[in-house]
Amino acid sequence: MASTTATPFGTSSNDYIDQVISQVKAKNPAEPEFHQAVREVLDSLRLVLKRHPEYQSAKILERIVEPERVILFRVPWIDDHGNVQVNRGFRIEMNSAIGPYKGGLRFHPSVNLGILKFLAFEQVFKNSLTTLMMGGGKGGSDFDPKGKSDNEVMRFCQSFMTELARHIGPDTDVPAGDIGVGGREIGYLFGQYKRLKNEFTGVLTGKGLNWGGSLIRPEATGYGCVYFAAEMLKTKGDSLEGKECLVSGSGNVSQYTVEKLLDLGAKPITLSDSSGVIFDPEGIDREKLHWVMELKNMRRGRIREYAEKFRKAEFLPTNVELDHNPLWKIKADCAFPSATQNEINAADAANLIKNGCKLVSEGANMPSTADATNLFLDAKIFYGPAKAANAGGVATSGLEMSQNSMRLGWTREEVDKRLHTIMCAIHKTCYDTAEAYGTPGNLVNGANIGGFLKVANAMMDQGLV
Repeated sequence: MASTTATPFGTSSNDYIDQVISQVKAKNPAEPEFHQAVREVLDSLRLVLKRHPEYQSAKILERIVEPERVILFRVPWIDDHGNVQVNRGFRIEMNSAIGPYKGGLRFHPSVNLGILKFLAFEQVFKNSLTTLMMGGGKGGSDFDPKGKSDNEVMRFCQSFMTELARHIGPDTDVPAGDIGVGGREIGYLFGQYKRLKNEFTGVLTGKGLNWGGSLIRPEATGYGCVYFAAEMLKTKGDSLEGKECLVSGSGNVSQYTVEKLLDLGAKPITLSDSSGVIFDPEGIDREKLHWVMELKNMRRGRIREYAEKFRKAEFLPTNVELDHNPLWKIKADCAFPSATQNEINAADAANLIKNGCKLVSEGANMPSTADATNLFLDAKIFYGPAKAANAGGVATSGLEMSQNSMRLGWTREEVDKRLHTIMCAIHKTCYDTAEAYGTPGNLVNGANIGGFLKVANAMMDQGLV
């Protein structure tokens, strides 16, 4: 039933939110991922505006959906054949109410303004949940590092940073890695920034360990996602011990999700990439995981090679004609979508629920469509939304910033302990907030509202800026 709670303008809170969503769609055409992210958060905030009409008076919603700054620039570079290439570069500085902009850089052909705005918007609330003082941003390019030589990647990164350097800084905007931006790319980007600015500062996170990086940073998103899943199960006196787990993707997040699942006694049985899915009923043990890391990180091979190496595993090739991903049709206790946005649709969600999956913890950014999310919530399974469950990566980036500021480094054990503490705190915020707003167990509402309140109150305190 629609709310009849009056706002200062005589409009019900539900009508007001619907108006803001309509305005976002009208102002930002052809950006479906951004529309999806905004709707998900604002739908949760219907519960908030009934109690806090002052947010409407201050137009917090209209302000929070608009980036503070959008930077779009060309990136010219020369390939190994002497040909000039031109890509687009982006940086979305979304919200700095609680700290400097913080969020990754993505190098992938799919990068466009709408995808980066969705990621930056999500980042605002994710960073708020970490308990650290970080605003939200995101950036990247439609450049594809796959198939490029190290020299080509270096020339591109140097050109990209030549423009980006004027917009970032350790107290302004601190980018990190994301899809297509790993240690190699961060190194080239940092080197060019240092060259241009003549200063050695913590302007990027994900740096090499011997020049300012933090231990556990590569592992953090995957580890954090598993820690969050363990906290969800703990509320019912359960654990990951003995649970069969589906993991999608085979990159950084997926690899360390598998590693931490093994640490906690679970049995991961799948991985995937664009070529298809491998299903190993015997489980992906540490020896197999080490082989996958060498395959993907060193040889940059395809996951289908796993089934050639380990004969009891099955390879399911990608079939674009299917309305579902066969990975999510495999029977298991838990699912860890760790590949990309909207990889789980309604058919996939229905298959997971039908086959007895009791927990979904999202390692990728917004990997479930809105329809899939609703199915998970209706089924009342444990569901950890991305902005909470995959916040471990940016949380550890924040810890790297702290270490850089103090000119020191913490041990692996200390960083991992701090990461675990942060993920437990994020779960507690989501769990307690969901209960406080009348939707116990709905961690989507808990994450959206918990992340929003901290940012909104800071915006109120700082005036109309």
